[in-house]
Amino acid sequence: MRRATFRRVLAMLLIGLLTAAAGGWGTLALVFAGPAPFGLRYGLAGAFALATLATLVALGFHRWRRRALGGYLVLFAGLLVWWQSLEPSNRRDWQEDVAVLPYATIDGDQVTVHNIRNFAYRSETDYTPGYYDKRFDLRQLEGVDLVASYWMGPAIAHVFLSFAFAGGDHLAVSIETRKEKGEGYSNLRGLFRQYELYYVVADERDVIRVRTNYRRNPPEEVYLYRIRAPIENGRRLFLEYLHEINALYARPQFYNALTSNCTTSIWMNSRVNPDHLPLDWRLLVSGYVPQFLYEHGRLDDHGLPFAELRRRAHINGRAQAADGAEDFSRRIRQSRRSRPSSVASDQGLFARLMPRG
Repeated sequence: MRRATFRRVLAMLLIGLLTAAAGGWGTLALVFAGPAPFGLRYGLAGAFALATLATLVALGFHRWRRRALGGYLVLFAGLLVWWQSLEPSNRRDWQEDVAVLPYATIDGDQVTVHNIRNFAYRSETDYTPGYYDKRFDLRQLEGVDLVASYWMGPAIAHVFLSFAFAGGDHLAVSIETRKEKGEGYSNLRGLFRQYELYYVVADERDVIRVRTNYRRNPPEEVYLYRIRAPIENGRRLFLEYLHEINALYARPQFYNALTSNCTTSIWMNSRVNPDHLPLDWRLLVSGYVPQFLYEHGRLDDHGLPFAELRRRAHINGRAQAADGAEDFSRRIRQSRRSRPSSVASDQGLFARLMPRG
């Protein structure tokens, strides 16, 4: 008898936890993605929260339990039907820096990338938009670099890749959110289909320089590492990126702060290679991605301990000296003698309120 009672209590506790989790998710989903009128959105969210609370209370009473659970399951099923009806779009009033979609034309080893972003910046928000098309030969790919940009302490970074071709050509691809005009970023909103997924395909003078030279509130500290891998892996990865870029050009997708962010998307794309790394918690705590790669022997470390490699990888000073120079990519890769400033700073406390892509 005692064992049966224990099982019933345990089952009710599990059902209660699942109901509370469903209620929390559903309430937030309605708050962030519900119908546009403010009153209706919050009214529906409040009603769903009350229904969840009532169901949790009913679980404690045998005579109400089944009816309450049955009604709540119907309500939650209706919420899921609504959730699945939400559709991403390529037709919104986009912020200017993500207004133009890149795409690629692939002809064997010859690839033409269209709409490569190359803005002329005067400040982070004052710039002249610019785009160009460029042809790349996959046989000329020489390496892949990892860029990590920090603005809120050592645990969080925006991570992206840059593909290096013979002759000094570099093409950077940063996986970010596609935001509408007047829209800010929130990690919490990023869990509830509030942003489309966007691949920024850019000249390094754009996507790196805006971070090293123009972002001031808070400043960003940028590190550049060369990835150690067979060049065939790099070619497969580059092509996988292009396929994803073309897929988004044809059919938009939602960004998700947990499952399709800057680092998890890189990991997903890397699965095209047979020796891709296993899923690791540091892909979510993205500031530790460089150290994760170092520990698995995937960074060109020159036999250096990670602390020294990281010191040499810091490029803010070189980028600021190079600024808009034509050989920007070459100059940020020159050896650096002076020590970088620390990533962690008092600014990080304020930066928590200002997530970045």
